[in-house]
Amino acid sequence: MERIKQHLLDHDVKPSLQRMAVMKYLMDNKTHPTADMIFNELFPSIPTLSKTTVYNTLKLLTDKGAILMIGIDEKNARFDGDTSPHAHFRCKGCGCIYDIPIDVNNTIFVDGIGELTIDEVHVYYKGSCKECAEAHAENDQAKS
Repeated sequence: MERIKQHLLDHDVKPSLQRMAVMKYLMDNKTHPTADMIFNELFPSIPTLSKTTVYNTLKLLTDKGAILMIGIDEKNARFDGDTSPHAHFRCKGCGCIYDIPIDVNNTIFVDGIGELTIDEVHVYYKGSCKECAEAHAENDQAKS
């Protein structure tokens, strides 16, 4: 928990039981959960937790740069405890979201514009994961 507490302090967030629980959940679970998923997972162990607290905590953590809010899911905001530059892939079949490593330079040069300094990168890929692609191929074969 000391790692979680330090992460919050490093991002100018005052640690509280609820904030630390949300941050720990995001760091321990690479599933890119929604606010409701986080609430449903944490509520049994923290019965005083409210959905409002989870939403407010996620907004604070996002605003302070301690987590990422990703907009890859058209229906719900998803959250990521990994703030390092990386892309995301969402399977259209099962809805799972995966981290994709990318190489990001802090500056790039664009013809006609010049040198740009990069602060954030948001790259989203959508398609089918291996399992869903295989299931789809099997269904196509069965129909033939």
